[in-house]
Amino acid sequence: MNTPVLTIAERSNIDAGSWFARLSQPLRNAILSRATVRRLKDGAMMSTRGASADEWCGVAKGAVRISSVSLSGKQITLTYVEPGTWFGDISLFDGLPRTHDSNAHGETTLLVVRKADFKELLAQHTELYEALLRLNCRRLRLLFDAVEDLNTRPLASRLAKQILLLARSYGVAQGEEIRIGLQLAQEDLAQLLGASRQHVNQELKGFERDGAVRIEPTRLVVLSKEKLLAISSK
Repeated sequence: MNTPVLTIAERSNIDAGSWFARLSQPLRNAILSRATVRRLKDGAMMSTRGASADEWCGVAKGAVRISSVSLSGKQITLTYVEPGTWFGDISLFDGLPRTHDSNAHGETTLLVVRKADFKELLAQHTELYEALLRLNCRRLRLLFDAVEDLNTRPLASRLAKQILLLARSYGVAQGEEIRIGLQLAQEDLAQLLGASRQHVNQELKGFERDGAVRIEPTRLVVLSKEKLLAISSK
């Protein structure tokens, strides 16, 4: 049986990842040589909360939905891991179980490094320690930013900021418009913002009236980044 390999587009996504691109060429080669390609169907479960951690992954295509379960038993989306992003290293460092559920969102391709290979990479490339430290510092800063936004910014501002982030990560330019390729229901968008679907729907309709976005079934199209930037700064 042939071992799956990345397509040109998938490899481009990995190489273009801001964290991976800053690594030295020898370290990038070492990571790729130990990684295997895994392709997942939409919705496929990757790991569950409380499970032991034995893999480090990079997203080459699609997205990984990170979620949790509320006290009422409802699945709540916390974030989406975009192409070019690596994740799963925290549990490999501290040895504790996974903290959240993760599953494929859309057709998804991963580069997967086993725990033993991850440990070997750390032992052979001290650069990886420093790179992962910087990566986790960035994650912490983004977490602080998200908490600050939640407590200080109105929903419209947070929603506009989230749409701009999605457009940067998943946007496909079509003339002057940017279509967000990630398929999201308004409920998913509301969960990312810690808001109700009804309130998000109201704000989106206001954005649409102002000519900032166009709402399509499970898709958003950015019509004016400038208008979204203006809203996000309020």
